[in-house]
Amino acid sequence: MGNQPPIEGVDEATWVDVIQKMDEVYSQLVRDEIALEEKNEELERSQRFIFSLLSAMSDVLVACNQLGEIEETNVALRELVGLSEASLRGMPIYRLLADEASVRRVREVIEQGDTQRLCEVVELALASAARDAVPVEVNCTPRIDSSGRRVGYVFVGRPVGELKRAYHELRETHEALKRTQRQLLHSEKMASLGRLVAGVAHELNNPISFVLGNVHALKRYSDRLSSYLDAVHDAGRNDTPHHDLDALRQRLRIDRILDDLPSLIEGTIEGAQRTADIVSGLKRFSVVDREEKGVLDLCAVVERAIHWVRKGTAPEFAVHWQPGGALNVTGNPGQLLQVLMNLIQNAYDAATAARVAQPQLWIEGRADANLVSLALRDNGPGIAAEHMSQIFDPFFTTKPVGKGTGLGLSISYGIIEQHGGRLYARNAAEGGAEFVIELPAGPAY
Repeated sequence: MGNQPPIEGVDEATWVDVIQKMDEVYSQLVRDEIALEEKNEELERSQRFIFSLLSAMSDVLVACNQLGEIEETNVALRELVGLSEASLRGMPIYRLLADEASVRRVREVIEQGDTQRLCEVVELALASAARDAVPVEVNCTPRIDSSGRRVGYVFVGRPVGELKRAYHELRETHEALKRTQRQLLHSEKMASLGRLVAGVAHELNNPISFVLGNVHALKRYSDRLSSYLDAVHDAGRNDTPHHDLDALRQRLRIDRILDDLPSLIEGTIEGAQRTADIVSGLKRFSVVDREEKGVLDLCAVVERAIHWVRKGTAPEFAVHWQPGGALNVTGNPGQLLQVLMNLIQNAYDAATAARVAQPQLWIEGRADANLVSLALRDNGPGIAAEHMSQIFDPFFTTKPVGKGTGLGLSISYGIIEQHGGRLYARNAAEGGAEFVIELPAGPAY
């Protein structure tokens, strides 16, 4: 057989070409088989992923063809109706429904001819495993193939009882959140009021102590004068010698009392008037809940804020403020006082936390025809770059736990915004943080 002559017209080179072509075809078949196996593996992964999603869904799901025959379901649906996957496959979807009204709604969805129609929400009654009617709110979505032809529908829904319970829980959570928000806002207002009251208490201490001291002196003088007057009346009835009354007058120092009475009364009136002035100023500036706005000079609010912060928590705070011309704006003095007290207190806290030897604050005001600006620059460490975009966010604070609510700057930002202005922060070139308030200029008054 090996001695057979070669095939006529086929030389060795031709056989080499044939073998090479066979190798190429075989190599291509191997590559195609590998690619096919990879595609199959990817398809299986996708299928497992989809099945895992369907199994994990708490909502019920039914996919049917355009005739309404069930093609796919998920675990939640099978558990609800008490049927297996095999028994559900190919079953008309209408057999899952508990009443004629539900059958009619599903039939209208399936038999409508608009293939491009988006999902429709209907309420159906499904027959449970116990043959009870379970109300379900269902999204009905058409399935469209690659050619744009409708091939079936997907029904996804959740029992209405669960929805109502979820809405109820959501409403309760929202109410709890609102209550918490009100409590936090109240807490921040109380913190501002606390700083204000601390300053007021310190401010009232001097005139009240002065008045109390004078009143005690007047009480002692009153006792002596009463004793002397009683002796004078007794002397008129008993013919007591005048030299005895003179001695009593000297012993009780009646002449000194008479000389001292005008200054005591004048000092008491002055102290009472000073107390009345403090209370009057407090009434003008401390009512933060009222919404009345009027034209005011921001310089007066700045001076009051500096005064209360120093009197309350920062007596050694060096504040550099030289009011120039009037800074007239239209606003609520109590709310603007709250903003400025918060900014001044924050400046002191920042410098103190950084252990600065002498906490200082520079306040500069400017005004033109349209805008009033107020810049407050401290000598603290400044604002870290990663915190710059967060400082006005609610609940954000760099203070230790228990030292701040994280709402002061957020509330201040909102107050300035309500006044038609803006509040922003930056790091000053000289060092430290700088907060700038800009408000529309108000008319002169």
